[in-house]
Amino acid sequence: MDEENNVTLSDLQISILRILWVKPESTTMEVLEALRPQRMLAHTTVSTLLTRLEKRGIVASTRNGRIHHYRALISENQVQKSMVTDLLSSLFFGNAQALVKHLVSEDEISADDLAQIQKLLSKKGRDHV
Repeated sequence: MDEENNVTLSDLQISILRILWVKPESTTMEVLEALRPQRMLAHTTVSTLLTRLEKRGIVASTRNGRIHHYRALISENQVQKSMVTDLLSSLFFGNAQALVKHLVSEDEISADDLAQIQKLLSKKGRDHV
């Protein structure tokens, strides 16, 4: 991938990558079938999306006869990091505290999740002492 640190994807592109993370070397038809419960898409639409992701260096394909098998070239963690960094930069001017404050004040984080986050923060604090 050309700009590994800057990956912005649509919901549909993320859905396709999730399929490839679970089942690498998927064909266009296999991706289409995995998407069916969520979206009714044409084979050509999925093929076009995979081709565009390949041109961006996000997926790669191998050809076996007329069939292409696709695999993700980036991890879910890389996508999450890039897209959260982009969100943080564009909506919160790089202020992570503002993002967390928003999530907590808008009840985007459950009490259970908040307890887990507090444990992570406590552990992170001990690790840096």
